[in-house]
Amino acid sequence: MNVNPYFVFTGLFLNFALICSAPVHATEKPAMLQQTSPVLVSTPAARSLDVQSIDGIVAALYDVISGGIGQARDWNRMRSLFVPEARIMAIGPKRDSKDFGLRIMSVSDYIANSGPILIETGFREKELSRKTEQWGELAHVFTTYETNTEKNKSIQRGINSVQLMHDGTRWWIISLLFEAERPQLPLPEAYLK
Repeated sequence: MNVNPYFVFTGLFLNFALICSAPVHATEKPAMLQQTSPVLVSTPAARSLDVQSIDGIVAALYDVISGGIGQARDWNRMRSLFVPEARIMAIGPKRDSKDFGLRIMSVSDYIANSGPILIETGFREKELSRKTEQWGELAHVFTTYETNTEKNKSIQRGINSVQLMHDGTRWWIISLLFEAERPQLPLPEAYLK
């Protein structure tokens, strides 16, 4: 039997919409909100200034990965910015190929794989410009970055696409997707202003 994926997606969306819009008694929360997420409970406490605004959480994201050669990073601070289910993803060319791939990591994967390199090379990243869209508790930040490393004096630019949500108390990073500039893909002027 052939099933049209559009109808499957639409059906799932409608089921979710019905769950979210079901009438709720004044003293009763919807079932999906009754329990505190055990995942969020396990997240390290965040600095208030880091998570009270979009500006704060984006600044903290850049700050927490930046530092000199041998300078330890505060990985619990980094974890406190993200929901534990968050993903950090990188788009890049595959080795020995014209094709591109997507590397998908948890925050802990990123810390384990990239953390030692950041400390060894004296990696620093700063924001050059930003475009932010927000509606309700949903926000998307397209932030242009520049990195440099003390060890080999290399400079690179690219774009971080950061998806955020506000839970009524604070901002959380849900996902981070980035791609580096390369000769065939220069940053347009619109993302440098």
